[in-house]
Amino acid sequence: MRRAALAIALGSALVVLLWPSAAAAQANTQNTNSQLGVVRVTTVATGLQNPWGLAFLPDGNFLVTERPGRLRVVTPQGGVSTALTGVPAVFAQGQGGLLDVALDPAFATNRRVYLSFAEPGTNGAAGTAVFRAELNAGSTGLVNGSVIFRVTPKLNTTGHFGSRLAFGPDGLLYVTSGDNFSSATAQRQNQHQGKIVRIRTDGTVPSDNPFVGNSAWLPEIWSTGHRSPQGMAFHPVTGQLWMNEHGPKGGDELNRVGRGLNYGWPTITYGIGYDDRPVPESVGTSAPGLEQPQHHWVPSIGTSGLAFYNHARSPEWMGSVLVGGLVSRSIHRLRLDANNRVVVQEQLLSGLNWRIRDVRVGADGFIYALTDDSNGRVLRIEPPRVTPRAKRPVTAPPTTQPVTDKRARVGRPIRDR
Repeated sequence: MRRAALAIALGSALVVLLWPSAAAAQANTQNTNSQLGVVRVTTVATGLQNPWGLAFLPDGNFLVTERPGRLRVVTPQGGVSTALTGVPAVFAQGQGGLLDVALDPAFATNRRVYLSFAEPGTNGAAGTAVFRAELNAGSTGLVNGSVIFRVTPKLNTTGHFGSRLAFGPDGLLYVTSGDNFSSATAQRQNQHQGKIVRIRTDGTVPSDNPFVGNSAWLPEIWSTGHRSPQGMAFHPVTGQLWMNEHGPKGGDELNRVGRGLNYGWPTITYGIGYDDRPVPESVGTSAPGLEQPQHHWVPSIGTSGLAFYNHARSPEWMGSVLVGGLVSRSIHRLRLDANNRVVVQEQLLSGLNWRIRDVRVGADGFIYALTDDSNGRVLRIEPPRVTPRAKRPVTAPPTTQPVTDKRARVGRPIRDR
């Protein structure tokens, strides 16, 4: 399929954007079923190498990270820019690389962008870090950049870096960090691994963080006992922080995160080790002083991006939690009751065989997702147009269904999701 190309000169920089033809755009749209009707899925863009994080720019474009270390601008029409300049060097081995991207709450005036990434250290060590910079006027590169947070210490590892970024209603930046394949770190007070940290936009520590003033704890820590966090979002109504994380073999979790709380890894887990034996440090699925997940999956779905649906475009999806699945190759829509318990779960896109890496909800009420592949996609997902309940035929399908996926069986070892 031929595509039209436009080269835009901006100062000394050149950005090349490729737009698919109208016929190509139509060919890239397909329908898939859901409990409430047909869901329309459009491939907005392709050709991205293992895209990891997506952020919406005010002009309607997207910033998309690629794990090997590139940041690109993608347009709603499918244009993909050349790699932006000014991105930090990344440790692109194993699960490491360029990870999440977030815009400053005051981006309209300061144009600040935040990137989480696996930062190379000495002698092969690496660790999660956060980079802050400004997007230049032409959106061709980052300027005035610096690292504002680094995990302590860096470890010799190629996995479990996290890392998601989310700004809270308090205007502060929350950052997830995985346990770097070293389970015990998640319970160590003097290490950032296996934690969610809370920092100001310049990397300094808020005075009301839970462990400020306690010399045994690193002051950035907000919560602890996390294994491999993959999704994080604030509830748009309650302001509560939610996150999801990988279990070992089984036991993926959805958690509501509270100040200073311990989510148990590796002391408690609903999963087992990759050798099919109990996790050595685990005492079972519960223990005093350790938080229970809001929901867990056995077998694992390979949780990824997390978002809340809160748009009038689909009233019956309002309040749903959307969780990406790398192993289930789906987006899981969860409906909660008044006590935040999952009462309905359905799998979306499960027949399309795409590993879902990130999930976001746009201002237009569409869902945007990234697929994890060497030829990764940006997807736009249109919720079903729901027939009013009073007009549904009596033969309409039930609103609940079990979730099964043989690809996600607990017996399958998934070390690099």
